[in-house]
Amino acid sequence: MTTVSVPIANSLTAGKLPRFTALWLLLGCFAVTGAIFGVMQAAVVTTSYNITGAVFFGIVLYCIAIWIVSRAVEGYRKAKDRLVTALVSTAFTIALLPLISVAFTVVVNGAARFDPDFFNSSMRNVVGPGGGALHAIIGTLLITGMATVISVPIGLLTSIYLVEYGRGRLARGITFFVDVMTGIPSIVAGLFAYALFALLFSDPGIRFGFGGAVALSVLMIPVVVRSSEEMLKLVPNELREASYALGVPKWLTIVKIVLPTSVAGIITGIMISIARVIGETAPLLIIAGFTASMNYNLFSERMMTLPVFVYTQYANQGADTQAYIDRAWTGALTLILIVALLNVIARLIAKFFAPKIAR
Repeated sequence: MTTVSVPIANSLTAGKLPRFTALWLLLGCFAVTGAIFGVMQAAVVTTSYNITGAVFFGIVLYCIAIWIVSRAVEGYRKAKDRLVTALVSTAFTIALLPLISVAFTVVVNGAARFDPDFFNSSMRNVVGPGGGALHAIIGTLLITGMATVISVPIGLLTSIYLVEYGRGRLARGITFFVDVMTGIPSIVAGLFAYALFALLFSDPGIRFGFGGAVALSVLMIPVVVRSSEEMLKLVPNELREASYALGVPKWLTIVKIVLPTSVAGIITGIMISIARVIGETAPLLIIAGFTASMNYNLFSERMMTLPVFVYTQYANQGADTQAYIDRAWTGALTLILIVALLNVIARLIAKFFAPKIAR
């Protein structure tokens, strides 16, 4: 009796698709769905070409095609890997599309007034074309800077207490209120600041920049506390214990060991908190107000900020509508660039102060 040997299929040594097969499949699927939607658009003359639908169904067709082709050539395991990779890449692209769309739209529309006049003049006595947002840029930097000065020490010291000292009901109470503050609407912070200063100064019409900074600090503090707390928890306990073993007191261990080790993450958290509040409009409308003139004094008179500038330019358009819309888009672009610049500066600071590891 003769036995016939059957070759064993090994998925790890199965065939392999050529290098650019996936790319060509994707382009082919886009071509197919694009042609189908083109025929549909030609059949129904009244409708415009649906590029979003063509791209979406092209991706769906690609996921099916890459599974079938890979299953036939490379085996079940590799086909499943390619399918999951395609799905993850699709999900990432879908999540990235709104960001790309917003950035592209703001850059294209904001470039119309992105000129020196926009950055060296205010809106005082301007009712048509021209003018700029210098007063709003200065106001944004002053109010956000003051809010950072208020929030960072309070938030950082609170997180140090919770991680290094906090035990019992007080720590649990602080954690609970921080969680509650994290989710409060921004307009509530503005109403709180307005009510506080209206009662303190007995002036129901009070509007000034420092009140806006206090409102923003209410929104910043919980973010600083949460981010700093998580960074401090990541510091290994062995570092603390080694410092205590050398006789170093606890406060000095925190200053010299714990904080320098976690400084990069803490700075990143602070930048996140600044980005969280720098675009807020509602609380600043309530307590800081708006003006067309320059104001460098946080403690006197109304102060304009970039978010409020964008809102007022778009909401209160004059006779020359396009001039107001152009200024609004350029203000939004400027705000995005300020946030991006702050993040770059934060990365450089974090890299400079991060502990150096010997190699």
